[in-house]
Amino acid sequence: MMVDYRSIITIDPRVLSGRPCVRGMRISVYDVLGYLASGMTTDEILADFPYLTREDIQACLAFAADRERSFIAVQA
Repeated sequence: MMVDYRSIITIDPRVLSGRPCVRGMRISVYDVLGYLASGMTTDEILADFPYLTREDIQACLAFAADRERSFIAVQA
């Protein structure tokens, strides 16, 4: 079961020019996904960014999966 990211991932034009962010903070979904893609573990990310939670990271993944699913649906 995926995390319901809607209460965690925010999009506000006043924060990072409207890029999807974690709880309105200045850390974007793109940043978190990039850290994971570069090989960082969840524990390493949490150590570097103590204000993030495991649920925040799972929300980023769920958000990306939902975006990908929406993209595929539009292409079909």
